[in-house]
Amino acid sequence: MKILQINKLYYPIIGGVETTTQVIAEGLNNQDNLTVDVLVCQLKGPRKIEKINGIKIYRAASWGKLLGMPLSLDFFKLFRQLYRQYDLILIHHPFPLIFLVFPFIKKTRIIIYYHSNIVRQKISKLFFLPFIKLGLKQAEKILVGGQNLITYSPLLKRYQNKCVIIPFSLDLENYLITPQIQEEAQKIKQQYPGPLILSVGRLVYYKGFKYLITAIKEIQAHLIIIGQGPEKKKLAGLIKKHNLNHKVYLINHVPNLKPFYVACDLFVLPACAPSEAFGLVQLEAMAFAKPVINTNLPTAVPEVSLDQKTGLTVPIKNSLALAGAINKIINNQQLKNQLGQTAVDRVCRIFNRKTFLKKLKENLS
Repeated sequence: MKILQINKLYYPIIGGVETTTQVIAEGLNNQDNLTVDVLVCQLKGPRKIEKINGIKIYRAASWGKLLGMPLSLDFFKLFRQLYRQYDLILIHHPFPLIFLVFPFIKKTRIIIYYHSNIVRQKISKLFFLPFIKLGLKQAEKILVGGQNLITYSPLLKRYQNKCVIIPFSLDLENYLITPQIQEEAQKIKQQYPGPLILSVGRLVYYKGFKYLITAIKEIQAHLIIIGQGPEKKKLAGLIKKHNLNHKVYLINHVPNLKPFYVACDLFVLPACAPSEAFGLVQLEAMAFAKPVINTNLPTAVPEVSLDQKTGLTVPIKNSLALAGAINKIINNQQLKNQLGQTAVDRVCRIFNRKTFLKKLKENLS
């Protein structure tokens, strides 16, 4: 069976959906007579066809991005040339552009991996809405990362019978603590003595980092935020405004996040909008037995790390609640250890890569 995966972008662009697209391609390609190719857009530039880790990638020419979407006519040309060669098209949404071709797709199986609703582009999405509805109607199945998305999405409610929950995953063999990781973690602890809080993600509005930074005013600990993005200048200004330069550190990029996960006492995902659909970084922290503080979004985020079991869940946009949750964990070693152990057990049981690929293969066949 030949599968064509379609997404906005692909590795080396890093993001939750891009990572999932790569995991599926590399995990299923050449398994049980499956061939998986990928169709995406360039961030900017001419058409490019290449192979990465054995995966054939078609990158359509693009003039750049507007309202979070690639500007590409070449995408439609490439799709028209390719789609009849495949037995199944697996589309990753949100990517409204692909839904414009649904009226013209005939006799090809379609499955949609519905990662999140379109949140911020409220006006522009009105044009695409009829096409998205048509796509959901035509799709054989709709895959989602958690139950909340089905429950709270106005689009998915009418298609509940098509929805299949397949949570995302980690290759746990890549999350073993080696002597080198342990040594690097010790250096980080020495550099940031005392309780250490970690958060990781693109510096964009929906990650809610400003609420976490404000919360640190009430906490005797260091906070490291690792990421890059358009909100960096605002966040740096907020740190300066509250005189937190000695407690809060923005780090652009590190070659390996694992020592930071090992070094920290807990992980915080302060996301404040449903654009944060799952939060793979939660799984990474949990794999290293770290408690997670997340927010009560109407997405899979609070379904990954569970309130009072593997961490604490607080209301969105609430710095006071974040501060209270952080203090509760860092001031109670027994609670911290208990939440951390339950977290790693949960990852091993539910969010492991083998289970993910097996369930995915069953639903694609």
